[in-house]
Amino acid sequence: MAKLGSTMTRLALSRALPRKLGVGGFGGATDRLTDIDDFGSNPGALRGRCYIPIGLSAGAPVVVVLHGCTQSAAEYDHGSGWSQLADESGFALLYPEQRRSNNPNLCFNWFAPADARRDAGEALSIHQMVGAMVDAHGIDKSRIYVTGLSAGGAMASIMLATYPDVFASGAIIAGLPFGAASSMSDALVRMRGQGYPSDAQLGALVERAADHSGQWPTISVWQGSADTTVDPSNADRITGQWRAVHGISAGTAVDDVIDGCRHRVWNDNVGRSVVEFYTIAGMGHGTPLQTHGPDACGVAGAYMLEAGISSTRRIARFWGLAENDRAGVRKADPVARASPDPLRTAPASPVKLIPVAKGVGTIIEDALRAVGLMR
Repeated sequence: MAKLGSTMTRLALSRALPRKLGVGGFGGATDRLTDIDDFGSNPGALRGRCYIPIGLSAGAPVVVVLHGCTQSAAEYDHGSGWSQLADESGFALLYPEQRRSNNPNLCFNWFAPADARRDAGEALSIHQMVGAMVDAHGIDKSRIYVTGLSAGGAMASIMLATYPDVFASGAIIAGLPFGAASSMSDALVRMRGQGYPSDAQLGALVERAADHSGQWPTISVWQGSADTTVDPSNADRITGQWRAVHGISAGTAVDDVIDGCRHRVWNDNVGRSVVEFYTIAGMGHGTPLQTHGPDACGVAGAYMLEAGISSTRRIARFWGLAENDRAGVRKADPVARASPDPLRTAPASPVKLIPVAKGVGTIIEDALRAVGLMR
């Protein structure tokens, strides 16, 4: 642990010599992350990276951010704007990073049973990184959060289910529910939104994933309605899984429209928001961003999509990490009574990841590559 502490104390100095993102990065943007050199046995053979704002106070929160396929941790940080928000609001960031030796497309292996259970594989590596961050920076153990995109979102589902005693809340963007697949063939079917058991059965998978008797994590779910990589119905399965865990009926949702996007919230019996769901009309596969205006956060790029809403800011607000930022003081738009379907309200600049001009075979191949099932 001394090696880890020494590395992190050099973080401020390392920013004086910022590194450029390599091939596949966003132009000449700098890599703001620092390596975690020693965090345990690391059975999943992942790389550990972090971002610690200068002057971070003891007892600060930490957000674990899981990148999508073909991305590096630095690229996802640059695109999503998480380190920008960490500077503004004062929390730490942990970025587990996949290695090509584990997956040639840099996807977390969410469909491999050895990496998708408590105290094993990639899940244990991520848990060990969290422990190292807590020890090195005095992180508040009650304010540990996890988010991810696509395969990273599926791995975030795994972390929430297998370590509900560690994570207070999570956010899944274009991901899949816990227990979605135990093989590549399963993964192909689930990505199409097919073959799922009932929501109650999905919830039971979470309840059996760890010996847990405490409060369950809350969850924020984000999905583009035009996603051709992970079928949008997977988001319904995620919300259904966690409603079942929290014992909440689907019919108790409160609906509104925020920044042109349909927003649904389910509260528990004491009024606490435990499940929320954003649907971004017309958006393809990626993380929704707002890259212009006073609330700008992040940079658009591959799988980082301008959508007129900042998922980064909104997720942080759901967790209570950014209540004083600009997004936190903007009121939600009331639901338009003239339209029974808020999904018809499109974002400012909808972006589809895959052009319709592509052939069916190419579309399928691109989708498989995006979640690590094809080279």
